[in-house]
Amino acid sequence: MVSQASGSGTGKMPAPDTARRKAMGDFLRSARARVQPDMVGLPAGTRRRTPGLRREEVAQLCDISTTWYTWIEQGRPVTVSPAVLARLASVLRLQRAERHYLFELADCTDPEHGGAGDDSLPPVLADCVHSITAAAYIMDRCWNVMSWNAPFLYLFDGWPQRDEKPNMLRYIFLDPAARSLVVDWEERASRVVAEFRADVAAHAGDAGVSELVQELQRESPVFAHWWTRHTVVDRAGGVRDFHHPKEGRLSYQQITFRLAVRPDCKLVMLLP
Repeated sequence: MVSQASGSGTGKMPAPDTARRKAMGDFLRSARARVQPDMVGLPAGTRRRTPGLRREEVAQLCDISTTWYTWIEQGRPVTVSPAVLARLASVLRLQRAERHYLFELADCTDPEHGGAGDDSLPPVLADCVHSITAAAYIMDRCWNVMSWNAPFLYLFDGWPQRDEKPNMLRYIFLDPAARSLVVDWEERASRVVAEFRADVAAHAGDAGVSELVQELQRESPVFAHWWTRHTVVDRAGGVRDFHHPKEGRLSYQQITFRLAVRPDCKLVMLLP
């Protein structure tokens, strides 16, 4: 049975789930009013008393019942699958930020999160990395190193330029230079696997992630060993030690930032 929200006048704040469902319903109603019938291949018709699409039209285009869609807009406690949310986002012509907002309100993962269309890095982000004086780089969801600056290149002894498609995991587990550069390599390697597993939880169905994991399991017994342990940890900051071939022992404080315009990417800085 679908429960009704408690009436007003009690003086109590609505529960977080109730408030989130109401916000999602209000948002969908507002987005529906902005979409004209001809934008989705429907005849404009006559006698439209409200702007935009009707509820039954949205339901038909999303292949769900009108009653169920009405309940969603009313903020009732119904479960909406990621596939239905994706169809709603498409039918209602939601922009990237709007789509992200919808999935956040629904408290579920967007099946296209970090997917197609997100491969290139906006030039302004690459420029930002070069303006940082400390060693810095940007990684995507597969830990491909998308951009780096001169201090990072020097610290890693020119590694990114030697690799056609530099990837931090491939470097750590498949490049012999990593074992010499990274102090306490085995300990760091085990933690890196746990950090990566936590990092890609939202991209579990991503083909690029799956291919990378399969490759590393084939090529690196160490990666395969720790991957099967299913250990998960946050990508925490802390001291990172390196044994540089020219400078000797170097210590850095690692700080990681998520990028608002590319949620699947992170900016990593290594402060001396």
